[in-house]
Amino acid sequence: MTDHSDAIARFDAAIATAKGPEAFEALQVLVQATVGAKLVTVMIVDMENELSRRAYTSDPVSYPTSGTKPLNYGPWFDIVHKQRAFFIANTIEDIAKVLFDHELINELGCQSIVNMPIIMGDTLIAVVNMLNVEGHFTPERVQMIRDVIAIPAKLAMLVARQ
Repeated sequence: MTDHSDAIARFDAAIATAKGPEAFEALQVLVQATVGAKLVTVMIVDMENELSRRAYTSDPVSYPTSGTKPLNYGPWFDIVHKQRAFFIANTIEDIAKVLFDHELINELGCQSIVNMPIIMGDTLIAVVNMLNVEGHFTPERVQMIRDVIAIPAKLAMLVARQ
């Protein structure tokens, strides 16, 4: 098992002074230092109004934070929203089955993805999206996301909402 204490300590120091979206930047740094990701985004979910909004992106040119979009119902929605489970795809072909922007994802050099739901107060409030090269999200890395990233992601959400 890899020791991530330095990365977690850096996250702790960053989150202690973060305000608003800076909290997500601290989370991105933690993700990149532990699991690895070429692209990290955070989508806020408004289930009542059936909308989502990108609240953070590590690539504002390709994936800007702006506006809202209606929720996209289908297999991905069932996994992430209804089952509250991670969506994991390790090829662009699997991503293309569920995400309309698969061509842009591929152009960015990303062919694998993990979408991690953030549940608080028994409500889905956001999804953290981590993308990297084909085959990147092995079972070991997915477990690392569960063990090292999940709780800091909730903390980042709380800080970002202040």
